[in-house]
Amino acid sequence: MKASLFYLPSIGSRAEIESGMAGTRPELYGRMLRELSEQIKLADDLGYDSVSFTEHHFHIEGFEVSNNPVLLDLYFAMQTKRIRVGQLGIVLPAANPMRVAEDIAMLDHMTGGRANAGFARGYQRRWVDIMAQQTHGVSGALPHQHDAIDAANRAAFEENWTIIKKCWTEQMLTHDGQFWKVPAGETPWTLPTTEKWGAGVENGILKAVGTVPKPLQKPFPPVFLPFASSENSIRWAAREGVTAILPAMLPVYEEPLYDVYAEVSGRPRVEGTALLRDVIIADTDEEAMALWADSGQFTGRAWFEPFGFRRGMLDPKTGEYLTPEQAVKEGYILAGTVDTVIRGLEANFRRQPVEWVFCYTYNGLVPHAKLMHSIEQFWTKVMPKFA
Repeated sequence: MKASLFYLPSIGSRAEIESGMAGTRPELYGRMLRELSEQIKLADDLGYDSVSFTEHHFHIEGFEVSNNPVLLDLYFAMQTKRIRVGQLGIVLPAANPMRVAEDIAMLDHMTGGRANAGFARGYQRRWVDIMAQQTHGVSGALPHQHDAIDAANRAAFEENWTIIKKCWTEQMLTHDGQFWKVPAGETPWTLPTTEKWGAGVENGILKAVGTVPKPLQKPFPPVFLPFASSENSIRWAAREGVTAILPAMLPVYEEPLYDVYAEVSGRPRVEGTALLRDVIIADTDEEAMALWADSGQFTGRAWFEPFGFRRGMLDPKTGEYLTPEQAVKEGYILAGTVDTVIRGLEANFRRQPVEWVFCYTYNGLVPHAKLMHSIEQFWTKVMPKFA
């Protein structure tokens, strides 16, 4: 099993966020960068596989201030030696796929082949609707939503991925799709230099383009899908050889997804999947749960539950959620002492072994020193039991 750190990242403590407009405070952003630098350098020294950042925009509240995960990747890669850097994920329906392909390929070269790639569909309409308007007007789609908005979002996501893969693996790019045409039309290009030393032109008309550089890793960097909870998403990941990262879900929801991935991919059930879990290790269970209450629980109730992200923890028979204590016991929350977290991870592996665990790392909301301790303890005390 491999361990990775996942950051929103947030700026400010709970009290600073609750004071309002934390995202607009430059001093909090600067502090976040300094603290993340220390945490990621520690993870690099310890041996964590990778670190990843989400993509979101306009977060004046202070949650998920991560508008350019590739730029964050490069910033932290330049301070580290071996840890891989990635995105969980770039929101493809709101992106230009050719720019995304170029950016990640550049990142791969600039980090010496340490780039991961991660792509998401996007659910926050406040920014997806705005950022996508000049490309194809696709909107954000809420989790578990199955309607025309969801269908358009998924179609844009899948077409953009097809283009990115072409950019990375084909010398010259052409595409005739629902959302993108490459070339865009009858574009004249009569430059003698292209005729002598380039390609893609016939009779003075552009017929194809070549995106450069190509990734350093061949055929391209490892690709991840966060945080898959629908059968359609799992099927797509399995078809494309993409690692699917599952959020916390009860067995009634997650068991069929593991089955689908194995069936479609043709791989053993243990391969190609990963877990996302809140991870907070402290000297006592009580301290860890107090830290979780101000981070994971606070963020969940204030920011994620309104979008429907907790539905996977709703028991369909009783209509009730697990208590935090039950969630810790069953390993849906990895918060407590080293021994408690080991037992929680063992509970997950009894249900389904996976290749990866992505550690939801609540910077800012968990005090920096406490988080450094947690990162160190998870690697040195927990991971040896599962390596």
